Amino acid sequence: MGSGKHSVNDVMLRKWHGLLQTWAVDPTLAQQAFEEIVTHYAGPGRFYHTFEHVQNMLETLESLGSPGRNLNAVKLAAWLHDVIYDSRVSDNEERSAEYADRLCQKLSIPDARVVVSLILKTKTHDAGDDPDAKVLIDADLAVLGANEPLYRTYAQQIRHEYAWVPEPEYRTGRRRVLERFRARPKIYHLLVHLEVPARRNIDAEIAELALH
Repeated sequence: MGSGKHSVNDVMLRKWHGLLQTWAVDPTLAQQAFEEIVTHYAGPGRFYHTFEHVQNMLETLESLGSPGRNLNAVKLAAWLHDVIYDSRVSDNEERSAEYADRLCQKLSIPDARVVVSLILKTKTHDAGDDPDAKVLIDADLAVLGANEPLYRTYAQQIRHEYAWVPEPEYRTGRRRVLERFRARPKIYHLLVHLEVPARRNIDAEIAELALH
């Protein structure tokens, strides 16, 4: 288990350094930032919002190519969008955006404004007319269209993150979140092949939540 985790981190470390070379970031500072980010994503209370989620998002972004205007800023936003996460508070995106802003200043990355704006859009998952946000948000929501076993694992992980919420309140809140996605004319801008499975998964989970 440990060696698998190390190999994942090795791959991610290479991706991180490759991304930050775009802005000619000092490798020592880049390494320090990577280690701090890994520590954040390994924090207590995280079951879904982990480093694996970032890895999955990056793989989705890479599969999409570069339909946005600034793929490197989108990738950096993916790395940092959940760096601060606590299921008991409602300002995780704002705090993650602040973290990203500080990090960009420290590493002399000039795209802080774009990265911050992208991270803030993951709060409502409303991309508006921003092509970069459409790419990022599609990648963030790709799990909704996963196969049934993966989706069930995701749903269980979210429940674990809200273990402090009593079951009746959790079911009500979770249904409300899912119903907002179901009410959208479309969930995805680019991952259109996931639209049907995502709606099927959402319908199934809502039905299951309503049974109790």
